[in-house]
Amino acid sequence: MVDALRPFRHPALFYRGDAEYLDGVVPFLLEGLDRGEPVAVAVPGRNLLLIEKALEDRANEVRLIDMQRAGRNPGAILPSVLHAFAAEHDGPVRLVGEPIWAGRTDAEYPACVVHEALINTAFAGRDLGILCPYDVGELPSPVLADAERTHPELWGLAGPFISPRFDPDGVRADFTRPLEPPPGAVEREFDLRQLASLRGFAEIWAARHGLRRPRRDDFALAIAELATNSVLYGGGTGVLRLWADAAEVIGEVSDAGTIANPLAGRIPPPATTLGGRGLLLVNRLADLVRTYWVPGRTTTRIHFAR
Repeated sequence: MVDALRPFRHPALFYRGDAEYLDGVVPFLLEGLDRGEPVAVAVPGRNLLLIEKALEDRANEVRLIDMQRAGRNPGAILPSVLHAFAAEHDGPVRLVGEPIWAGRTDAEYPACVVHEALINTAFAGRDLGILCPYDVGELPSPVLADAERTHPELWGLAGPFISPRFDPDGVRADFTRPLEPPPGAVEREFDLRQLASLRGFAEIWAARHGLRRPRRDDFALAIAELATNSVLYGGGTGVLRLWADAAEVIGEVSDAGTIANPLAGRIPPPATTLGGRGLLLVNRLADLVRTYWVPGRTTTRIHFAR
């Protein structure tokens, strides 16, 4: 499986402390610059400053991206950060991407793991390298174990080696199992006849639960896009559920469809293709998107911070 990815490389860097972090990341970046490769770094803000300082006068040759902003929703990292940068260049490209850090929430983490697994599918066969740092001093051991399953190579003090546990399809299946909505969720069934009114319904509900404009408009648009997908591709009907807690408003749409392409909503379709951009838009609008499925049922859940 690892050989099938070549020349694409996707190592996980296990580090402890700033010195090990820079010892792993900076040579990787400088090697790319010396080879004339386009280079980008998308890591949390504090680490971004460390790298920028360590690169000194070569920092202006690297695209620096704050992952805490650009990757708040892990589902947006592939389309808006990694693929967006790679698509600008025809030849070899290298990036450092750190989507998982100690501040990630329990709700965000499964989406991060799915993102890491899908990177292998998205870039297999492409002359591209993505180095993903993992802080072994801050992250719990199950997170590091998941990294071994989503990365074909592991880098650390013992040097680079092939991960014996690499299984991106298996880990993706483990983290896309169904979740149940809370008992108090508002529920509304819909088909083509209700589609036009569903966006307004979601907007009014979100306003009553404290979501302000323009994020309220984004929430309603995301719900409308998901419902439209259900009508077009999910058997013609679906179920909308809405609920809120102290920090977020949350909505999900379930239908009887099956997502055949695991990269749906992650990689933009060709410019000449009609449609196929609804999930992409949802990933760009929401603070968090989680999609999960069993045979005959697909659910997409969106989170918007209040």
